[in-house]
Amino acid sequence: MRPRIALPSVAVWCECRQVMHLPFEHFPALSATGILRHAFTQRIPGINVSHDKAEVLNRLDAAHGEIRNAIGIGDWPLFTAQQIHGNKIAVIDSLTPFVPRFSRLSPSERGEDEGEGFGPVRHESTLPLSLAKGEATQPARRANVPCIPQNRRKEFRGCDGIITNQRGIALGIYVADCCAVYIIDRKTPAIGLVHSGRKGTELGVVTNTMERMIDRFGSDPANMVVQLSPCIRPPHYEVDFAAEIVRQCRDLGVNEIHASGVCTACDVDRYYSYRAEKGKTGRMLALIGLDPMVAN
Repeated sequence: MRPRIALPSVAVWCECRQVMHLPFEHFPALSATGILRHAFTQRIPGINVSHDKAEVLNRLDAAHGEIRNAIGIGDWPLFTAQQIHGNKIAVIDSLTPFVPRFSRLSPSERGEDEGEGFGPVRHESTLPLSLAKGEATQPARRANVPCIPQNRRKEFRGCDGIITNQRGIALGIYVADCCAVYIIDRKTPAIGLVHSGRKGTELGVVTNTMERMIDRFGSDPANMVVQLSPCIRPPHYEVDFAAEIVRQCRDLGVNEIHASGVCTACDVDRYYSYRAEKGKTGRMLALIGLDPMVAN
């Protein structure tokens, strides 16, 4: 049976909500799994984002924290990835007591900041490519606290994706034209969240993430749901890497793939776009976590 790719209209594809004027989206396909909490933040009004990435994330942090609270994950540990446009994956489970270190790629290998590849393209992109696979690991820890202080946040160095089978922890990926790819194994259950732009897609970061879920958690692609976030698309970008992500997922055996076709550069009133805003822009935050209140 040919895998199903859901391409509903924007009106039904996402559930857009406002919390104290802080906008975010819920994806119906993810909500329908009934085992997780998730969100995709939109442009936050009233915040000047014409700064470097570090300052921008600092300015957006309070608003993103309010959105985490709104979806019920404000007291969960938050794990993010460094996002170097590679294909290394962090694994969070109860059996991995260490975090291997990975050397950083050079600027020419990893691109420039979040906007890698979103300036003028100098050469033809080849899709897909592959590199040696790798993973980082980190044990999951829980604590019942009203907010997440800095020591409750963890950034995995050298990684662009995170997977876990642990409940009550949040995974986060920042994007502004790149695609945040949500991966849910409904049966195990287990989840993954991936940062995939042009270069990451070339390196197979999404399929590498799913293969790590198969190896580590016994996941089956036939039980997976994949959701692509809004990202830049032609004609605002020369390569349709979102379509390539869909193709890679299909080739691995995923039956349920949801992609909206929404282009971030087409709607800068709703989304941040690195290319459309010439590098001075904010970041959307993709969030996902397995709900501890839902039994296996």
